[in-house]
Formats: sequence, structure tokens, C-alpha cells
Amino acid sequence: MDPECSRLLPALCAVLADPRQPVADDTCLEKLLDWFKTITEAGSSLLLLQDSPCLVELLFQVLKPQDLGSGVLSFGLRLAGILAAQEDCFQYLQQGELLPGLFGEAGPLGGAAWTAPTVRSGWIQGLRSLAQHPSALQFLADFGALDTVFSLQGDSSLFVASAAGQLLVHILGLSMQGHPGAQPSPQACDWPACAQKIVGHIEESLGSSATPRVMQALNVLTTTFAHCHSPWTQGLWVQLSPLVACLLERDPVPAAHSLVDLLLSVARSPALSSDSGLWVMLAQTLGCLSPTQAGPLALGILKLQDCPQELRTQASDVLLQPLACVLQAAAQAPGPPGLLAGPVGNSAVVSTLLSSRSACVGLLCQTLAHLELLQPMAPSPWPQAPMLGAAVTVLQFCNGSAVPASDVGSRLCVVLAGCVRVQRAALDFLGTLSQGTGPRESVTQVFAVLLDYLRSPDSSPTVLKKAFQATLRWLLSSPKSPGCCDLDPHTRLFLGELLPVLQKRLCSPCWEVRDSGLEFLTQLTRRWAGQAGFRQALLASEVPGLAKQLLQDPESYVRASAVTAVGQLSSQGLHATPASPGHPEGPQKSLLLDLLHILSADPEGFPRRAVMQVFTEWLRDGHAEVAEDTERFVARMLQVASQDLDWEVRVQALELALVFLAQTLGQPGPHCPYTVTAPEAAPPGRLARALQALCRVQLFEFAFRALFDCDRPVAQKSCDLLLFLRDKAAPYDGPQEAGGGPDVASLEATLQRWRAGEQGPPLGPLEPEAVLAVLRSMDLEGLRGALAESSDHVEKSPQSLLQDMLATVGILGDNQADCY
Repeated sequence: MDPECSRLLPALCAVLADPRQPVADDTCLEKLLDWFKTITEAGSSLLLLQDSPCLVELLFQVLKPQDLGSGVLSFGLRLAGILAAQEDCFQYLQQGELLPGLFGEAGPLGGAAWTAPTVRSGWIQGLRSLAQHPSALQFLADFGALDTVFSLQGDSSLFVASAAGQLLVHILGLSMQGHPGAQPSPQACDWPACAQKIVGHIEESLGSSATPRVMQALNVLTTTFAHCHSPWTQGLWVQLSPLVACLLERDPVPAAHSLVDLLLSVARSPALSSDSGLWVMLAQTLGCLSPTQAGPLALGILKLQDCPQELRTQASDVLLQPLACVLQAAAQAPGPPGLLAGPVGNSAVVSTLLSSRSACVGLLCQTLAHLELLQPMAPSPWPQAPMLGAAVTVLQFCNGSAVPASDVGSRLCVVLAGCVRVQRAALDFLGTLSQGTGPRESVTQVFAVLLDYLRSPDSSPTVLKKAFQATLRWLLSSPKSPGCCDLDPHTRLFLGELLPVLQKRLCSPCWEVRDSGLEFLTQLTRRWAGQAGFRQALLASEVPGLAKQLLQDPESYVRASAVTAVGQLSSQGLHATPASPGHPEGPQKSLLLDLLHILSADPEGFPRRAVMQVFTEWLRDGHAEVAEDTERFVARMLQVASQDLDWEVRVQALELALVFLAQTLGQPGPHCPYTVTAPEAAPPGRLARALQALCRVQLFEFAFRALFDCDRPVAQKSCDLLLFLRDKAAPYDGPQEAGGGPDVASLEATLQRWRAGEQGPPLGPLEPEAVLAVLRSMDLEGLRGALAESSDHVEKSPQSLLQDMLATVGILGDNQADCY
């Protein structure tokens, strides 16, 4: 601890111990605890107490019956635990009867303050920190702390209850750390007393008729097996597995979700996964749980690496049962043998689907989500066609186009009609299935149902967004025609039907729909611009013109998406042209001018950011409108961006400047010009020409101002740019390099004023040699390091924290405190 903190700490402890003083907020106390934890982790807690006796005095004050706030009481308990984590300090505090007073009946545990959840939480966290050595275990036994922890498992505060369970897991693991022998007795009769007491409590809870107590025991075991893989856990499972198995005999199974978590935690444990009895219990559990409860267990089983094939098959059947029922309800066979197998009319599944709308929707959404997670597994667990059929059928039930073949089907038509949750889940699953291969008939069905949803006036904006996303995935996975790189005839036919629908959606009164349509157009263009069939269909439609009209949309999100879309279309030569039949009005003004107007005049930041991103891509890709006069283009962009109040626009402008810098210096590749490795120096002749060009576009004016920008990301980006330029110009030796002439002095003086926060006039014409001389004199590496630090690293210092807390009660003047 530094001397200034040592000087301030006694005054702060006095403030905390005085119930008349207003106490700093909980955030300050948390920071203070973090500081003490850092000190004790780096050195001796005992030495800290000996050097700072005010801390012991504070802890004794916490013991006194006075009206200290719950926050200070909790702070004292946690601080005591942090200090007592080291055994010599624990013994020191024990001698003064401090720890029994804090954590025993004589302390907050036996007083009115215990009613505050903050105090109970602090008590648990203090014990959690303290329990790090054998002496702590004896302390817990002597003062009956375990019984209190047992009771806190059922605390009304979820945070306290969760912390109590985690503390039991920690104490159990600590008590078994020094246990002799690699394989403890399965009966655990020779385990340490502390461990035996915890295990006995778990046994009692598992046998309880109260579901909350069963859940508490299962949660403790789940955490234990998840975090501890020592040999003693085998004995623990042998001891408790019969009691866990007995839970399956109850109807209904208590705490089913917690039971599933436990069984999967045991199955994932390397020390227990070889137990054949475990697989039997998993199979039995799958048969005992309801369809909704069994789904997560089946998903977990199918994710296990070493799982018997018979159990995997059973888990697959459990997951597929709801979809098998849906297929059967729509007059569709469930598939060939071995696929969607099992009794398709499973009574439990049918009962759940028909019991209520919420139960039906919950089961189908869960099933679709689980199958979506499993689908990317290689190889896919199931053939594609039945999966596609099931997803399409679910979507047909939702939009009313399914043909019911039974009473179940008729009921599903009513329950699922217009259900947005199921539609979203089914569309997500359908998009995942695009990665597989299916028969042409199935793919045709997929495109048909997607078109139905995109056309339907009843589709909600979120469903339409999902439909666009699924459509994109299926289009991008479409097969190419044999012998050529163009689209196959079926896909071209679908595209011809899709574009009129997209036109309609771009005119939707709902801005979310217009935005989703533009995003879809952008992504499709980016991936398919090289396909002749796509280009022909797009140019023959009104889509490019509508996208350009949306540059004037009243919603800023839509304008931003329109900027990105038309920028992508223009890059690929797919933008609306005056020569097209749909645009007879004559010549149009340049798209560059349209986007520049948005960059200069749009009141919202999203469209302006999008414009800068498009211009950066245009410059990188050599867009025709940029290539006409690249220097003039860059100069205009930097001039406009320098006046923008949005820091993201300025950062993107620096990215554009980096691209121009790389191109001017002959940097190969389209990627960011600076990398982890140092760039190679440019040839002197090329460098001299490049520097002149950089001066002409006033890149240095923009970069130097950005270097001292109040927004740290802007300054960091500028620093990277200038470092890259300085390293590329390493061998360049201009005439003013050594002398530091008047131009250099003037430039340095201006930069010094900018660093101090003054705006000042523009730099005016610059000589490359003066710029390089200034760059080499600046400590850019040091600046980059300073910018990389947290912006409040100074204010977060312990000294600053102590000053702030004292200043709030008037101990220090305001001028001595920092804002934390």
C-alpha cells in the first residue's frame, strides 16, 4: 500500500464505522473490496493488518450493536473473509474472537440486520473467501455455520440462495482436497466430518417430499460434478445415485429440469461417464419425463461424445416425436423406416400438443430450436427430406395452408394459426436445413412456402425478416447448372417470382419491412452479382430504382440500409440507369452526389456512417465515379467528415484515408494496410510522389486533428495511420529532415495548441519533409499505449477512490477528489 493510501485509510475506516456519517454507494464499497483483494493476493494479509490497525478497529465496530447500514455490515463481513483467507491471518483474527463474533450467533446472524438480504449475502461471501484452508473447516464445524448455510439454500432472495448452494459445493471440495487415497470408500463413511454432514444433508433433501428441497440438492450436485472431476466424486455418485433414481418413481418427477441438468453434468464428467448404470438411468429418465422436459435431456445426450447407440436412438426419437405427429396430422407419412421412427401417435406428445396453445407452441418451438442446434453436426443425424417436410408442414399449419388429416390436424390448424413464435422458430430451422441436400420436390416445396410467407399480408415484420433470411440461405446454397456458373432453371424461376414480392415489400408502410427488404437485397447482390441470370432479372425489375428512392425514407434505419444497398448495386453495375425502360425521365444526377448530400445533411448518424462505409468500399474497389478523380474525391470526403459530430463517421473516414494511403504508396491487397508486422518501406521516388498527393488532399490536416480527438477510437485510428506512414517513410531523407526549419517549428506549435484543446486555424499548405520530421519527433508509440489504457485508469486508482469517498462526507475538499 502506498504512503498516501495509508494516510487516508484511517479516516475512511472512521467514516465507515460511524452510523451518523453518510456512506458512499455500494459501487465504492465494491471497488474498495477489489482493492483489498488485490493487496492480499499480492502479499501478506497479516502484514496488512499490522500496518493498518484501523482495519481491525473497523471490524470490531461492525460487531457493536449500532445502526450501521446493511451495506457497511456486508462490506465488513466480506472484508473479514478476504483477510482470513490466509491461515496465519485467520489465526490472528481468531485470537481476538473477531471471527466468531462476525460469523457466529453473536454477530449479524443473531441480530435484526440479518433481515437484510445484503447482510446475508455478505455473510455467505465472507465465508466463501475465508474457506481456503483446514483451519476454516474446523471453524465452520465449531460454530454451526453449515446449518445456517443449509437454511439459506431456501432463502427468499434468489441471489442468497444461489450463493449458499455454491458455498456448499466449495466447502465439500475443500474438505475432500486433503483426503488420503485415490479412491475414497463408496459408502463415504470415512470421509471428513464436514463432507459427511453435507452429503447427509443432500441425502435428506433428495428424500424430501418438498420439491424446492429436492431442487436445492440437485443443483448442489450439478455444480459439484461440473466443476470437480477428482476420484472422490465417483464415491459420491455411487452413494447418491440410488436416491436420484428414486425420483423417477414419483409422479410427477420432482424438479425435472434440475434432474436433467444433474444427469448431463454427470455424463460429461470424465470420472463418471464410463459408468454403465448412468446410461441406464438416462434411458429411464427419457421415458419418465414429459415431452417438454425430455427435450433438453435428449439434446444433451445427442451432444455427448461417448454415448451408446441405443441411447442415441432413443434420444433421437424423443426429439422427433412432435414433428412426426405434425406430419401425420397433415396426411403425410413420417418418412421411411428408421426416420422419425417410433410410435408416431405417441399419446404423451399428442396430449401435450392438444392440451393448450401455450403447451403446443412451447413444445414445437423447443423441438425446432433443438433440432436446429443439432443440424450442423457432421454427419447430419437424419436425412434431409423428412426434416424439410416437417418444417414446411409446421409453417403450413401456421398460415392455414395445411390439409388436416385427423382431429389432431384440425386442432393444430386452430392452435397454430398465425403463431409468430412457431413461425420464427420454423423459419430459422428451415434456413439451417439449406446446408444439406434434399430432393428437388422438397426444395420446390421450400421455395413455395417461403414465397407464401413473403407475399402474405398477415406476416409480421419479424416473421418477414426471418423469411428473408431463410430465403437468402436457400438461394445461396442453390446448385449451379451443369457445365456453367449460372443458376439452375428452378432457381431462376423462383427468382422471377421473388423480385416482384421484394418490390412490394420495399414499398411497405412498415419501416421494419422496408429495412429487411433492403438488407436482403444487399446480401443477395454481394453474393450473386456475378450470376448472369440474377443480373438480368434484377435489371429488368423495379428493385434498383425503389432502393434508390428509399434514400429519402423518413426512417433513418431505412435510409442507412438504402445507402448500403445502392452502394453495393452501383459497385456491381446494377444500379438504376436512365436508359432502362422503367426510367424514361432522362438523365439522373450522380449517385455519388446523392450520397455526398446525405453525408453532409442527414440529421441522423446511421445513414452518414453507411455513406462513409460505401465510399471506403468504392475507393478500395476502384469504383468508376471515384476513379475519375480520386484525389478530389478523397479531399471532399475528408473535408465533410472532419466537421461531422459522430465519432464513428470520423473513424470510418480515417479508414478511407488508410485505403487511399495504401493505394498511393503501392500497398498490395485490398485489406487494412497496417498489420501486426512492420510494413516494408516504400521506394523513395514513389514515396515522394505519394507524400505530395497526401498533402494535396489535406490528409495530414485531418489525421493530426483526429490524433487529439476527444473520442478515443478516433485518436487510436489516427495514431495507427500515422505510425504506418512513418514506418513506410523510414528511408526517406528530405532536405529539412535534420534542421527542423520554420515549417517544422510552426507545425509543431500548431499541434501543441491542438493537444491543449484549442481549435485554431487550418494548417494550410504543408511540405512533406516538415510532416515527416514532425512525425519522427512525436512519441506515437507512447501515445498509442496511453490511448490503449482505460480512459478512467487514473480515476480508478486506490488513492483516487479513497479521496472520493472522504470528499463525499466533507473530510476532503472538492478539489482533492476525482470523479470515479
